[in-house]
Amino acid sequence: MTQLSLVSIIAPMLNEAGQIERFVDDVADQDFAGDIEVIVADGGSTDGSVDRLKAAAERRGLTLTVLENPSSWVSQGLNACINRARGDLLVRLDCHSGYPPDYLRRCVLAAEEESDALVVGGVIVAEGRTAMERAVACAMDSPFGGIGFYRLYTEDGRLLERLAGAFGLRSARNGQPAKRADSNTATFGAFRPEAFSRLGLFDESLRRNQDDEFNLRVRLAGGRIVLDPAIRVHYTPRGSLRGVFRQYYEYGLWKVPVMLKHRQLSSPRSFAPIVFVSTLVALAPAAVSSRAGRRVLAVELGAYAALALASAGISIRGRRESWSLLPRVVSVFPAFHSGYGIGMLRGWARAAAMSSTPRGRRLR
Repeated sequence: MTQLSLVSIIAPMLNEAGQIERFVDDVADQDFAGDIEVIVADGGSTDGSVDRLKAAAERRGLTLTVLENPSSWVSQGLNACINRARGDLLVRLDCHSGYPPDYLRRCVLAAEEESDALVVGGVIVAEGRTAMERAVACAMDSPFGGIGFYRLYTEDGRLLERLAGAFGLRSARNGQPAKRADSNTATFGAFRPEAFSRLGLFDESLRRNQDDEFNLRVRLAGGRIVLDPAIRVHYTPRGSLRGVFRQYYEYGLWKVPVMLKHRQLSSPRSFAPIVFVSTLVALAPAAVSSRAGRRVLAVELGAYAALALASAGISIRGRRESWSLLPRVVSVFPAFHSGYGIGMLRGWARAAAMSSTPRGRRLR
């Protein structure tokens, strides 16, 4: 087992003045015994984030490098960080999330013990502060929601989070503490440097989904991605339906270039939102002139509403949240699904338009 003594934290940043001091404190409070360097790529912040970051890092004694990222794209910022990193393990963090003191230590331990894994990562625990953020967290925590997280269990075996199967895990025992398992992807992964030397950097043509695309390259090359449920990221969701819709619209939009690049369709679950949106678009005109069309549309919307209501109730109860959140949680599901579905429709339309041009056909 090779000991990893230097960790490089790589993080993109854009206008995180309200979060950056908490981020610095989380990094400074890590109980990892080795050395840490922090490399942040700033995408042109205008809210004083850079000055606050430097002041906080100096106050807490962190080794900090701040790079300029003129494009503000995450993929390009991460690549700039990777090119400057010297660590035995490169841990990708997000300035808007929270990290417990054992985060880096557990990443290093997983990487050392799973020495043939190119990527290790953990699970996201969604935690809101405002009523809307808490409602989005409840919706995310449901298999009917927008993200298929892994299952997390507390030490006494009580189910804490129901997470659907987007990570493609092969093992988890109900009611028992979850174990490490091979995964399709990892959020905020910790990467061995050889992952980038072997497979290249993040795809700079992608504004979103660059993590999933890189992890797909890892798996196609025969590399392992290991998910450790003991590694936890505390994530603060979007605080408005508009923000949630926009977030998932971009996820759907940029999923298409990844599929086209590797000529691989995503999981069937990823296509559920586009099917839902497409059927609504097809049925709406028929419902105007046809009784049968109205009935079919009513059945589809009724079934969706029933699933949303039941899923919201289960999640609220499981998280021991206030039942006053129920209307908000129910409203989040359409923002997830319509945003992702419309984004994917737009992605396929854009791809079709590009392929119809002489330049697009040559690139393809």
